[in-house]
Amino acid sequence: MARIPVESFVLGPAQGATLQRQVQDAVTRGVLAGRMRPGDRMPSSRALARHLGLSRITVTLAYADLVANDYLVSRGRSGTFVSPNAPTPAPVPRAARPARGGVDWSRALGQRFPDPAPLARPADWRRYPYPFIYGQTDQRLFDHGNWRRCALQALGSRDFGPLSEDAYARDDPYLVEQITTRILPRRGIDARPEEVLVTMGAQNALWMAAQVLLTQRRTAVMERPCYPALREILQLGRCIAQEVAVDGGGLPPGQVPEGADVLFVTPSHHCPTGVTMPLARRRALLALAERREMLIVEDDYEFELGFVTPPLPALKSLDRTGRVIYIGSFAKSLFPGLRLGYLVAAEPVIRELRALRGLVLRHVPGHVQRTAAYFLAQGHWDAQVARMTRAFRDRRAAAQAAMDTHGLAPARANAFGGSSFWMRAPEGVRAIDLADRLRARGVLIEPADAFFSDPRPGPFYRLAYSSIASEDIPEGIARIARETARLAGSAQAVWP
Repeated sequence: MARIPVESFVLGPAQGATLQRQVQDAVTRGVLAGRMRPGDRMPSSRALARHLGLSRITVTLAYADLVANDYLVSRGRSGTFVSPNAPTPAPVPRAARPARGGVDWSRALGQRFPDPAPLARPADWRRYPYPFIYGQTDQRLFDHGNWRRCALQALGSRDFGPLSEDAYARDDPYLVEQITTRILPRRGIDARPEEVLVTMGAQNALWMAAQVLLTQRRTAVMERPCYPALREILQLGRCIAQEVAVDGGGLPPGQVPEGADVLFVTPSHHCPTGVTMPLARRRALLALAERREMLIVEDDYEFELGFVTPPLPALKSLDRTGRVIYIGSFAKSLFPGLRLGYLVAAEPVIRELRALRGLVLRHVPGHVQRTAAYFLAQGHWDAQVARMTRAFRDRRAAAQAAMDTHGLAPARANAFGGSSFWMRAPEGVRAIDLADRLRARGVLIEPADAFFSDPRPGPFYRLAYSSIASEDIPEGIARIARETARLAGSAQAVWP
């Protein structure tokens, strides 16, 4: 038996964990690594608290949890020891060094995959005072309490089956019910449970749709600019991929090339410019698809956040022939790390998609599905969307007022709302250079080069207000205007 020195305890990166959890993790890491062996004596709670600069109650509670989990054992006045029942690390043999002339991986790999488009934001973006970055959850707006209660409810014994069972290719029927009765009717979509598939977010849905609908001999058409992951998915599928440039009304139906088999489109809120496709153009696109026997994949991302004008009907709601495959997700209304979405299509399509998903990942984790189902069923999702809509409306107004003051303007009008503006730097100014200058001044913007197939740096960037408080927006916009003017070589930037 050895006494474990207090100096051997160092708390790792917090990663959002409580101090109590960090102490527990430090002990479990030591046990699992073999540095703390059964029978070894732990430092007293007072000594460890003093060493780590924590309160004694924090260490005492951490020790109590470790005793309950049989990592530690308390022996009255003798102290606290590593339990004889604590997990013991398995011996790890040292890996042999590969011999010369080993595997030639450049030939052995059967397929190469495109690198994901680089993130336009640093990992520590939250520490910047003016983060105009897109797609991240604002913790100030999220309903932590009710989400936690729904997660605990999903962990109860009543739901142990949906939580723990291998459902093979089935989805949680309770979540599917909420999607068909609470979400899809908002978009005018009437769907049966057999026409809905739960996915690991919209990107997973796009990949599965491409796998099922396309071959190397079929042609896919996407918007220009477009969601970078979609372009990479189509490249991976090795289909014939073509682009159609969007205008102020989204994708023009008359520009869709002959012979197109599948069209990928974001009509309600084009990604990334934010323009909305008019109703007449939507009808024309559906008529074109019917004449040419073309399928349409509609990505209706961020539909919940349309607040400038009343939302137009989804393509899927206008579809009378079953040609539209509809994709939605909870990434914007809840949080992107949830990785939860849904796909709505004709039953034969869903059947094939379900079989594909079953081969790859079976189903979305049961606890995730049931927690989201409770959050929807109890009305928390509706309240969450309403809260975000009010906040985003105020932030958009603050950003627009600040841009008017400093002579800035979006590159495209946005009658939808959402959470961002599509911007263009002055002639001769690259967005990536502007972003670099602004980052040094505490401001984050997102250069939009990844949205274009042309890899050369361009003038476009996305200015999002989903993660910045209203009171911080005017100063952030002012800094953007000043740096833009400096780069443009004039006292005031001129925006084409």
